[in-house]
Amino acid sequence: MRGTFGGGSTALALLFSTSAFAQETKEPAFDLGATYRVDLSGVAADGRRMRSFGLDDLNVEANGDLDRLVGWKGASFHVDILNNLGDRPNDAAGTLQGIDNIEVASPKLRLFEAWVEQKLGSRTTLRAGLYDLNSEFYSSDASGLLIAPAFGVGSEIAATGPNGPSIFPTTALAVRVEQRFGGAGFARVAVLNATAGALGDEHGSALDFDHGVLLIGEAGVEKDGDKLAIGAWGYSQRQDDIAAVDGAGDPVRRKARGVYAIAQKAIGNQDGPFAASLFVRAGISDGKTTPYKGGWQAGVLVSKIVPGRDDSQFSLGVNQAYLSGGYRDLLRGGGTHTTASENAIELSYADKLTKFLTLQPDLQFIWNRGGEADAERVTVATLRATIEF
Repeated sequence: MRGTFGGGSTALALLFSTSAFAQETKEPAFDLGATYRVDLSGVAADGRRMRSFGLDDLNVEANGDLDRLVGWKGASFHVDILNNLGDRPNDAAGTLQGIDNIEVASPKLRLFEAWVEQKLGSRTTLRAGLYDLNSEFYSSDASGLLIAPAFGVGSEIAATGPNGPSIFPTTALAVRVEQRFGGAGFARVAVLNATAGALGDEHGSALDFDHGVLLIGEAGVEKDGDKLAIGAWGYSQRQDDIAAVDGAGDPVRRKARGVYAIAQKAIGNQDGPFAASLFVRAGISDGKTTPYKGGWQAGVLVSKIVPGRDDSQFSLGVNQAYLSGGYRDLLRGGGTHTTASENAIELSYADKLTKFLTLQPDLQFIWNRGGEADAERVTVATLRATIEF
């Protein structure tokens, strides 16, 4: 998911396969699939009438078993290409965390992920290449239907780094190692270039590591829809303070780091009607190098909510992003009456109408947008259409 595409949200992809490579196993040796999302959003903010926006996201993925394709034992690969076009509804909403997880600052074609995974024994894997941090770290399946970026990856890490961390829409070179324990335990750690950049971005892939690396680790247990995990992250090089400067007027350099926790619980028969999953996530950071010192998200996902419609889903999510003292000082310097947090509620419903088409109406309410205590409530109404190839 993506901060995500993450994040944020969970990708709905129907893969079609090239079965000529299938040999004697059920899974094909090569899969190719595409998902196309179109969002029509209406934003009511600043006492103005609702304004409409359109944006889209084309996601093409390829996955392959390198053992069966070329004889590379225990290896597989993944390639993900993105193309994003359209408007920027958050320019009207004015929120800090964003309102749509497919909105981008620069619409263009990008190579999003391209990595190889190697098995190291029966319980250990290693991945290397362009890698989406939020695909495995700071992620919760139960929050995947929600559109707001805050439900992908926590904002306190999403806002870090010289060019953002390795999340949607721009990733970085990375090495990730994962170890599994027993039937449910896991631990994973990744080292990522602190500067995100991939083919299609203005400066292409970032290969120099001039800004050091981002280190992140997560450990916990996950089984049958339940998850309990903790994680920690930090940069090898100091980052600019968001507000404080030294005697020469240059930003003070700080250590950027943080921790987070995730809990997800499946409720009821997951194969029956009204199967529910509860989630709660919380994170804190150094509170000096970004607008955030922490935040939390919580909610529920209910499946098969309409009798006879197995693909119907409903989700409710609540989030708060707590603003750092330095960022509030900047707002006060501009004459803004600040508040401690930006707050939001989201309600979303999705249903697959045909084999390839899913429609998802979504409603968001945001209070204290941008940390402004006097800001009027922002209302966002979105209709998402997802087409699966």
